[in-house]
Amino acid sequence: MCYMKLQSQKINMIRHSLSRIRTNLRGWSTKRKIIVIESDDWGSIRMPSRETYELCLKAGYPVDKRVYERYDALESETDLELLFDLLLSFTDGHGNNPVITANCVVANPDFELIRRDGFRQYHYELITETFKKYPKHSGCFDLWKSGMIANIFHPQYHCREHLNVSLFMNDLRRGVDRALFGFNYHMPGCIDSKNYDNGNGYMEAIRYFSLADKKEKLNIYLEGLDLFEDLFGYTSKSIIPPNYLWSPDFNIALSEKGVRYIQGLHSMWEPGLGEKSIRHNYYMGERSRANMINLIRNVIFEPSQPVKGIHNPVDSSLSEIAVAFRMQKPAIICSHRVNYIGYIDESNRDSSLRHLKNLLGEIIKRWPNVEFLTSDQLGEMIASSN
Repeated sequence: MCYMKLQSQKINMIRHSLSRIRTNLRGWSTKRKIIVIESDDWGSIRMPSRETYELCLKAGYPVDKRVYERYDALESETDLELLFDLLLSFTDGHGNNPVITANCVVANPDFELIRRDGFRQYHYELITETFKKYPKHSGCFDLWKSGMIANIFHPQYHCREHLNVSLFMNDLRRGVDRALFGFNYHMPGCIDSKNYDNGNGYMEAIRYFSLADKKEKLNIYLEGLDLFEDLFGYTSKSIIPPNYLWSPDFNIALSEKGVRYIQGLHSMWEPGLGEKSIRHNYYMGERSRANMINLIRNVIFEPSQPVKGIHNPVDSSLSEIAVAFRMQKPAIICSHRVNYIGYIDESNRDSSLRHLKNLLGEIIKRWPNVEFLTSDQLGEMIASSN
């Protein structure tokens, strides 16, 4: 039995290594040892509190079965302070701290206004207002700004709200139980108790169901870009499609807004209209028809999310970084916000921070000439080299 388990682990490791080699085969290359850390979902609501988590379980919603419902929440002041302190404790050979490219959500549902309107119309509030409504969060936007000044927290645009507005509102009007339950507790829906493996579909902000809905989803996304510029005082040069769902048809409109780089995976999906989603493959530095450059995540560091065959998230990430550098690619690390959140469960954040400390220490030790960059800095480097 032990022999079979070892063989299975070896096969999984070989498959994983081959997938990383395939990801790094094509595209822009450099001999410089570049590390980019991309982290999604900052500013988005998820599980409002530990009390709500317990109420979900009591009501039969299996929120303990999915990492994002179990651990993820709006980041607290303590979450940010502990992460920032850790980042400030490391520097590369050029004196730069590790920097999080923080892909931010700029708004969340305004549940009270939606309720007052009888579910007839959707209303949102800016993230600055959401922070004020949570008990340990009122100083979070100021902490974002202090992280920006220290060059350890670099906001880029993720989406207006991490919510499929049309799906959520239609289900609220229809009286769908899990939509109403989530709404009543200020969540974007909840996990389906009968099909929880699919997660919370209300979070898929870009998925559309008709041509009219597709146009509306683009308008929402573009409005969010304008809100981002109002909040931060600069245009987001890069974006990351929520849930890696994206239509290339949107690219020209984004390019006209000043977006130059698209973060993402080697493979991403375009929603289909009544059909299966369409898979698109990309490579590092590839230019779209709208002349935007693709940045490909080739390292996974998600200690909160157990992956089959990966027993040590630090060793796995270091192995993937080594593959990227060996193939003369920048190492773009995918590490979602959920890893650094302790508002629901402090042990989740504390464990991830220990792993991150070990990872950064090993990176600097193994590659003393490493350079920490943001996504848009890397994009500018690729653009200028081309």
